[in-house]
Amino acid sequence: MRLAILVSGSGTILEAILAEGIEVHCVLSDRPCRGLEVAQAAGATPLLVDRAGFGGFSPSFDRTGFTEAVRDTLCAEQVDLVAMAGFGTVFSGAIYDSFAGRILNTHPALLPAFPGWHGVEDALAAGATVSGCTVHLATEEMDAGPILAQVAIDVRSDDSAKSLHERIKQVERRLYPATIAAAAAALEAGREIASIKGELPQVEK
Repeated sequence: MRLAILVSGSGTILEAILAEGIEVHCVLSDRPCRGLEVAQAAGATPLLVDRAGFGGFSPSFDRTGFTEAVRDTLCAEQVDLVAMAGFGTVFSGAIYDSFAGRILNTHPALLPAFPGWHGVEDALAAGATVSGCTVHLATEEMDAGPILAQVAIDVRSDDSAKSLHERIKQVERRLYPATIAAAAAALEAGREIASIKGELPQVEK
C-alpha cells in the first residue's frame, strides 16, 4: 500500500500521521516548505511540484496543467492512497478521475456545515455552539465528498478563531491518522474506502 501525503506548510499533520506508525511512501508539496523536510527525515520520498511553474498565485495560474503534473507524479510513484494534509491548492477534475474514491481530506468544521477555506471563522460568525473536525473523501466540488468520520467539540463563549482552531487541530491529529489507517486497510481488503464510515474507534476529544 503506497500512501502519498500532500502538504503545503509546516507538516504538523504529517508528523501526527508518522507518529502513529503509518508508513508514508511519498510527500508531495505545491511549494517549498518544512513538510518536505519532515518527509526527508522520516525516509519518505519528498516531491515538489511547484505551482510557481504554473503561474504561481496569479490570475493566470494553470490549474489544469498543475493538476495533471501532480497526477502524473503520483501515478509515477504508483500511489494507491492520497491524503491531503493542509494542502493549499484546489485541483481540477483530472486527479479525481485517476484516484476516484482514494483521496482523503480533513476539514475544521462539521460538514456539510461551513465548507470552504474559512470553516472556523464561519462557524464563529454564525454563532455555532458546536464545531469539530471532519474527514471526507475529496471530490472536485470542495468539501462535498462523502463523510468518513467526524468528532464534535463544543464552541466556548470566549473562543477566538485561533483558540477554536487549535482545539480542532488536537482532535484532527488523532482522527485523521486513524481514518487513513482504516482507509488503507479497506483498500488492501478490496473494499471501497466509503465503506469504513461508522467503523472507526471512538476518538477522544
